[in-house]
Amino acid sequence: MHTVPGIRILACALLSVAVIASAQEVAYPKRGNIEITVLFPAGSSADVTARLLAQGIAKNLGANVMVVNRPGAGGAIGYKYVASQKPDGYSLVWNSNSISTTYHSGQLAFDYRAFDPVARVLIESPVLAVRGDARWKTLADLINDAKSRPGKITVANSGVGSHTHITSVALFKTAGVDVLDVPYSAAQIVPSLLGGHVDAMVQLPGALAGHVQNGAVRILAAVTQKRDAALPDAPTAQEQGVEVALDAWRGITVPKGTPRTIIAALEAAIRATCESADFIQGSDKLFVRPAFLPAQEFGELMANEDTQLARIMQSIGLKK
Repeated sequence: MHTVPGIRILACALLSVAVIASAQEVAYPKRGNIEITVLFPAGSSADVTARLLAQGIAKNLGANVMVVNRPGAGGAIGYKYVASQKPDGYSLVWNSNSISTTYHSGQLAFDYRAFDPVARVLIESPVLAVRGDARWKTLADLINDAKSRPGKITVANSGVGSHTHITSVALFKTAGVDVLDVPYSAAQIVPSLLGGHVDAMVQLPGALAGHVQNGAVRILAAVTQKRDAALPDAPTAQEQGVEVALDAWRGITVPKGTPRTIIAALEAAIRATCESADFIQGSDKLFVRPAFLPAQEFGELMANEDTQLARIMQSIGLKK
């Protein structure tokens, strides 16, 4: 059998292109630093958990991984930045339920579909907390006081339209009481409580770990489906008769159009990180729970939760 010269040349050329493409894919990460954009400031729950994750990704990929804080507008600034970057695997965002809350509150022009999912990493339990010396010992104590003094008890959250804001509004609306919501930046919310500027706060526990351990902060309720193993002494709101549960998750997404081979490499590195003893022990210290989901399942979760959060925000008057 004879091969036509032109066809032979074309076949060789195509094979060369395939080999080069394959080599380029295998080489990821082959340049510079991988950057994880954190949507909230240094010291926030998002920040401390991202740095724990970055250490694991760096180890498992053999790459430099940098955490860069781009806070503001409930996460919109960071989301806009990453969405505008090249889909090459070097710009990641430490995303959360905030992709939906920020969009549905009108602060972001695009939704979760602007990104490709890589993996869910962990779950955090939003909690209602007060100072350690506060007179309220239980959720019922605070609710009963709020009923006797409508609009007088101040409750901090980490920004209008944030997950903690929505959780707070849903919690007290369901309980049938009127409190005064006070939005702060994520960096200000804990100092505002410790300084006595507000009576209570709804916050994610990563930023509270040390304060709970030394008795400066008391958790009255975890606003979750079930009691969190990381917070075994914190009863859920549901256990205390208030039927609200709004678990928070965090994960990694990348700009839309990122090659599947790169997503697969990142997903594998994140899975290995989540299963490592260092990450599990570090998560326990931060009151968060490793909860790996691969890219496809993570994408399905984001789509389903976007619908649910839109409905919740509509019901409490926060959906634009």
